[in-house]
Amino acid sequence: MTVVLGFEGSANKIGVGIVRDGEVLSNPRQTFITPPGQGKLFIHTWFQPSETARHHRRTVLIVLKEAMEQAGLQPADIDCVAYTKGPGMGAPLVTVAIVARTVAQLWGKPLLGVNHCIGHIEMGRLVTGATNPTVLYVSGGNTQVIAYSKLRYRIFGETIDIAVGNCLDRFARVIKISNDPSPGYNIEQMAKQGSQFVELPYTVKGMDVSFSGILSFIEEVSQKMLGSNECTADDLCFSLQETVFAMLVEITERAMAHSGSCEVLIVGGVGCNLRLQEMMGVMCAERGARLFATDERFCIDNGAMIAQAGWEMFHSGQVTELQDSWITQRFRTDEVEVTWRD
Repeated sequence: MTVVLGFEGSANKIGVGIVRDGEVLSNPRQTFITPPGQGKLFIHTWFQPSETARHHRRTVLIVLKEAMEQAGLQPADIDCVAYTKGPGMGAPLVTVAIVARTVAQLWGKPLLGVNHCIGHIEMGRLVTGATNPTVLYVSGGNTQVIAYSKLRYRIFGETIDIAVGNCLDRFARVIKISNDPSPGYNIEQMAKQGSQFVELPYTVKGMDVSFSGILSFIEEVSQKMLGSNECTADDLCFSLQETVFAMLVEITERAMAHSGSCEVLIVGGVGCNLRLQEMMGVMCAERGARLFATDERFCIDNGAMIAQAGWEMFHSGQVTELQDSWITQRFRTDEVEVTWRD
């Protein structure tokens, strides 16, 4: 049996998970939440890297202790320590990497730097049982359509500007939707009450998508339309969701046709959205394909996904030497050699 401890802290969540041969033993996390409509926009959300890193430093050892206690393990029971190498926000990534390096040295364990995106994919494959799916990875910082081929997770299509989660989060800031538990979740709930569809720009370019124009348009017209009672905030949330999710379903279906896939796996924080899952499910049913998705325990950033990817890497003979245990804010999914798959 191999037990891997995983640290995740690439954005506003700090998580520590423990996985033993495909079984998640513990997976606690804490979230840094900013006030609605406040904060500085950085990369893909509006929490500042320095404030987020301070939050992680305050809480990471608390979460680590909780993970070990939930799993009922001692340091001697851990075989490997994995951490998020990137992509993500620099200061939070550094905070988590330092803790992971320290724990690995104190406990005398090998270390593994994990690609955040691949952590999502491997966690999704584990909990859903999907074998070789076309993957839609959607979060606050990433939007990619991915399929495995020849020891790489190949990117078939992606956003050419901002991520879909960034688009939703920034719109939430415009109309001052709460960040608790997350802007995207609150938009999803408001969209359920919307009934009037407001036509928005729809931008698919081949296999790629663009969300910045949609965001600019809805930011410009929202206050005017709300002020004149042309629509409600619920209607705008409904319209934005329907538009951006239709774009994602389109490029996912195109990737499936190209790769001959009969499975779709949705991962990443936006993947929790039940409306996205519903729309993707309709497309899959029409193609005779199967849809796989996870709930908020595993689609939102968590330590267990890093542990699971680390477990796969460790079993294929990979180890990150201490001098190579740095972080990188830019770390594409297709840069990683996937040595654990045929």
